[in-house]
Amino acid sequence: MSPLLDDDRVIADTGRWLERAVIGLNLCPFAKSVYVKDQVRYAVSHATTPEALREDLVRELQWLAAEDPQRTDTTLLIHPHVLQDFLDYNDFLDVADAVLDELDLEGVLQVASFHPHYQFAGTAEDDVENCTNRSPYPTLHLLREDSIERAVQAFPEPEAIYEANIRTLRALGREGFERLLNDDAAPGR
Repeated sequence: MSPLLDDDRVIADTGRWLERAVIGLNLCPFAKSVYVKDQVRYAVSHATTPEALREDLVRELQWLAAEDPQRTDTTLLIHPHVLQDFLDYNDFLDVADAVLDELDLEGVLQVASFHPHYQFAGTAEDDVENCTNRSPYPTLHLLREDSIERAVQAFPEPEAIYEANIRTLRALGREGFERLLNDDAAPGR
C-alpha cells in the first residue's frame, strides 16, 4: 500500500463500499440504520506491524465501549498498511479475540472481518460469494453485542441473509461487483 495514501481517501473508499455494496446491495440489512443516523465511526490505523495494529485495536475497543451508543454504534477500524495478506489477516483475528477477552469486553463488543482478498473456507479465491466480506482495505468492524441482539430479533433468520447475498452476488457477477464499487457514475456518486 502506498505511503502517500491519505486518511481522507481511505475513508472515502470505505464509505463508497459501505454505501454501494453493504447497503446498496443489502448485504447487511442492519447497516443502513446506523449509517443514516451517522453512528458509524471510521478510524484509520497507520500501523505497519501487527503489534501496532493490536495497540490501535485496544484503543478503539476501549473508546467504543465508553462511547454513547446513540452517538457511535459501530467502528470500522481500517488498516491499509498492514495485514495485506489474507491468511496473515485471518490469523490476526485470534489476536483480536484475545484482546476482547483481555479487556473484559467479550459479550459487550465483537469484531467482524473484512478484507480485499477475503475468502470463505471451502470457496475458490475468485468465487463471487467472497465479495460479501471484501472491502477496499483490511478492516476490523467493531460491533456492539446489544445492537447485534436487537438486529437478530428483528431478523430472526440470519442464514436467510447469507443465502440472499449469494443470490444477489451471483446475479451481479464478479465484474459487476467491481464495476459497482469503481464506477464514478454509479448511483449515490
